[in-house]
Amino acid sequence: MNATSPEGGAGVGAPRATAEKPTKGLADVVAASTALSDIDGKAGRLFYRGYDIHDLAGRTTFEETAHLLQCGALPTRDQLAAYGAKLVDGRALGALVEANIPEIAEKMAPMEALRTLVSLAGAEDPDKDSNDVEANLRKAARLTAQQPILVARYHAARSGVSVPDPDPGLSVAANFLLQITGRTPDPRAVEIFDACLVLHADHTMNASTFAARVCAATLSDMHSAIVAAIGTLKGPLHGGANEQVMRTLQSIEPGSVASTVRQMLADHQKIMGFGHRVYKTEDPRATHLRKMSQELAQAAGDDTYFRMSREMEQVVLDEKGLYPNVDFYAATVYHYLGIPTDLFTPVFSVSRMSGWTAHVIEQHADNRLIRPDSEYIGERDQKWEPIDAR
Repeated sequence: MNATSPEGGAGVGAPRATAEKPTKGLADVVAASTALSDIDGKAGRLFYRGYDIHDLAGRTTFEETAHLLQCGALPTRDQLAAYGAKLVDGRALGALVEANIPEIAEKMAPMEALRTLVSLAGAEDPDKDSNDVEANLRKAARLTAQQPILVARYHAARSGVSVPDPDPGLSVAANFLLQITGRTPDPRAVEIFDACLVLHADHTMNASTFAARVCAATLSDMHSAIVAAIGTLKGPLHGGANEQVMRTLQSIEPGSVASTVRQMLADHQKIMGFGHRVYKTEDPRATHLRKMSQELAQAAGDDTYFRMSREMEQVVLDEKGLYPNVDFYAATVYHYLGIPTDLFTPVFSVSRMSGWTAHVIEQHADNRLIRPDSEYIGERDQKWEPIDAR
């Protein structure tokens, strides 16, 4: 089976590639030093700045987590209030972005739209010409504040409906659900979505984070680095797996999950949401998301997709020994929260913006151009001939 992992990285004690033996896809190659996040793949543990994700999810808000990643520490109450004020101030979209949302929503798919809108936002950012730490911190807060607004405004524009203005008294999670669904969200739904944002905030040197750091390493600006990250997340082998999980569940008859999955495995079809380049046991984020999916399914009064997910999980474990990764149960969680399926990857970017921007800050603070070598495998000693003789 071709199991797809959305994110990968080097585990503790992983082998290193050498100049004599290149590693395809840079697997297990340590590309940067970071103080932001770490993974113990054998034990199935994820840490943000030394804090176990199991201690943070459901107990620490997304705003606190973004402050931890971007500013280096969990905030005090005063620091959290100050950071929250920055997010509220940073939500306002510039005139260039506002003017282009309708046409972009009409002509572009979600991730294409976000890539373009973030680029436009960079042209209007007051700190666009500075990579200084303080300027980067301000840009990081603005990008974190604006990303959920961009997703919601895009969705409203393509749907031909108006979107409620963000409420300065609500959290990032609550405002997003308010703007996407058009109604005041249930407090427990807000808590669950907030925990989802925390779980997706950072994940070592995954493909989009690496792309952001490569861009930032040239001393390009933060918005350019984030555009590179969004373009990378757009790819179905990185972002998009949670969307494909939901579409797979919707394509299967509830009573034929086991037989359908076994046939897919026999036909060597990709089953998204299983396996991981780093974790050798269950993805710790999936542990939380499974429980959230079950709770939301029970609250909805229809647990069909959750039951199907559990059955699919068991079949893949029995047949291939693979555990679900973060994308598998994120799909049904987002579905039960009322988020459109094609916005699952954009929601990923809402959360990961906190990590991407933190990595850009870290790269700029101790920079060296990222320029790997390559192994030439083409022809040698070719002899030039005039065009008429070829």
